[in-house]
Parts: sequence; C-alpha cells; structure tokens
Amino acid sequence: MTSGITTPGLPGPELTLTADEARRIALRAQGLLGAPDRRAGVRGVLRHLGAVQLDTISVLARSHELVPYARLGAVGRQAVESAYWSDTHSFEYWSHAACVLPIEEWPHFAFRRRAFRRRGRRWHMMRDREGSCAAVRDRLKSEGPLTTAGLGGGRNGGEWWDWSESKIAVEWLLDIGEVVVAERRGWKRIYDLAERAVPDALLHDDLDDDECLRRLVAQAGAALGVATRADLADYHRLKNDQVEAALPGTGLVPVEVRGWNKPAWADPAALATVPRGRHRTTLLSPFDSLIWDRARTERVFGFTHRLEAYVPKPQRVHGYFTMPLLAGGRLRGRVDPAREGTTLVARQLSLLDDKAVEPMAQALREAANWVGCDAVRVERCAPGNLRPHLQEALAALGL
Repeated sequence: MTSGITTPGLPGPELTLTADEARRIALRAQGLLGAPDRRAGVRGVLRHLGAVQLDTISVLARSHELVPYARLGAVGRQAVESAYWSDTHSFEYWSHAACVLPIEEWPHFAFRRRAFRRRGRRWHMMRDREGSCAAVRDRLKSEGPLTTAGLGGGRNGGEWWDWSESKIAVEWLLDIGEVVVAERRGWKRIYDLAERAVPDALLHDDLDDDECLRRLVAQAGAALGVATRADLADYHRLKNDQVEAALPGTGLVPVEVRGWNKPAWADPAALATVPRGRHRTTLLSPFDSLIWDRARTERVFGFTHRLEAYVPKPQRVHGYFTMPLLAGGRLRGRVDPAREGTTLVARQLSLLDDKAVEPMAQALREAANWVGCDAVRVERCAPGNLRPHLQEALAALGL
C-alpha cells in the first residue's frame, strides 16, 4: 500500500488502485460490465442504482427509459414504465435531481423532507398556504390520486413558472412528504396521499438525519463502486460536510486511485472480486448516472461531456441531446440522434478513432430497432474520413 493522499479526521487509504481498475469497478457497479440481471429486470436496475433521473426531453426516448435500456438491451418501453409505476415499487423525489427512487428508500429521505419543513416554503409563494394545502389534502382524500389538472390546473395562464395555488400547494406537500408521486401516466404526475401510497412498513420518518445520510452515502458508494467525496455528495446532491461526517459509519473503504488528486472510497463488495465479463456497447443518456457528474466522467474516462440542450443552437458543439457511445468499457464517441418517421437520424456524430466505427454502427442499429426504426441516416460525421467506413458498417448490418 502506498499513498500520500489523506483527509484530516479520516483514515488513510487501505490499498491503491490503478485508474484502469477504478474505471472497471465503476462500470461494474453501474451495471455496464458483466452479465446483466435480466430476471430482476428494470426494477433490479433501479434498486441497484438507487436513483434514475427524470427529464422532460424525449428524443429516442426519455432518460428514465434509456437508463435500463443501456444495461438490459431492448426491453420494451411499456415494460419499463410498468416496472417503475405499478405495484408501488418506486416513488419520485428530489435526489440527484427529480428522480425515480426505489420505494425502500422512502425512509432515507426523511432528512430532506424535514429540511423543507424547516425552510417553511418553496420558491413559489402561496397566498393562503394553510387553506390551499387543506384543499389539496381533502381532494386527494375524497377523490383518490389526481393529476395537476384534476386538482384544478397547473398554471394561472402566464409563463410556465406562473403556477396556480393548487399546484404550489401539492408540490409543497410533496416536498415535505405528505403527498407522494408513485406513478406517472403519459408523463403526468399522479399525486396521492403518502399514507395511502407508501407501504405501512416504510411510512415513517423515524431515522434521524445522521442515519439517513449514512445510508445514502453508503448507497451512493455501492452504486459508484469507487468515488471521491465530491462524487458521493453529487449522487444524491448532499453537502460535502454531510458526506464527510457520514463516511466513518458507511463501511466504505479508503483507497488511493493513481491519477486522481483527491482521496477516494470504495465499496467493499466492489473490491472483493476482479471486475470481469462482457462490456456493454450502447448509447448513453446524458442523464445516465454513469456520466451525470461531468467532473467524474472526465476523471474516470478522460471524456469531456456536457448536455447542450439548453445552450443556444449556434453555440452547440456536439448537438442538442448528445449521447455518448460506451464500447469496450470506454467512451469512444457521441451522437446527437433524432427520428424522422422510421428513420433514426444521426444529426451529428463523432468518433474517437477507427476502432469506434463498428461499435457505433452496432449501437445505432440496436437503438433504431428499439424505437421502431428500420433505417439510419448519418448527416454529419467527424472525422470525415471515417464516414465511409461507418456507412459500410451500417450497410453490413442491413441499415
């Protein structure tokens, strides 16, 4: 064991990992190295990751569909939705962002619900908080689960942020845990009373903040495999000091990773065996938990990636919804996809080198088949000299 990297108040590293070992541990921890657990399916992926980010953008599919697709292959999109939103297997709450979370995690977010209560408001102000919240509770109690429209509408008629009083009230009740979203239909949130939607065994806030944070840091460590303190904090959007206080009780093992300039911690289970098995070749959602932390992505994979959907079009470098290509355990390219009828369009595509040509063709074919396309059209390819080889590879696959 060699290490010159330590954190005051925490033990020094127990072993040293190469950057390549850390990368493979991270891939396996994220379910992208080794045989996927198809019997556990989408729900198994969700439990393993602990959080799957939601986002409104839908190009090939929405991000929460792309995450299990990346790990399991062409699982039916309706099967993905059913796995998330039936039989009270999950709920939606604030984690890394708005995320689908395993229902078993409900008690662990009590610290965040209490924090909302202490703050006393969200960024929208209610004219009559007590009356508006009481009205929402009464409607849900008497009528059962409702959408925003069912509660009276989401907006006052102005811009998207000009929320109605009932919308502000139900979102506040969601923040503090009186209301839960355990289902979406057609991308619409279905609100219900937590006392009705969350299983009795989980419907409690008995865990104090320290225990909630300890469990969430441990879960993040297991999902990441090996991580810095900042990585652990980013997973569920915790504060660095919260992570540092929780670390001694998590069971995570201090390690040094060569080339990383910060101390790291590893899940003991991730260190028990050498990561081996089949590497997944796939396109990744930009909101996939393997790459949602841009600094970590660059450190682990040497790959600079950012979402440009909210960047003005003339300033975009790689496109609107750029999906990195994962192949052989490395990020080897990126593509900005779209659909035109039954054609998958690669509006802008880049390849690391000629070794990325065949994997990109395979990933495009699988993605096209998954979303019901029977052709692929490449509009722009960089570097340009690889375009003919990519076209040949696609033609060989029948596209």
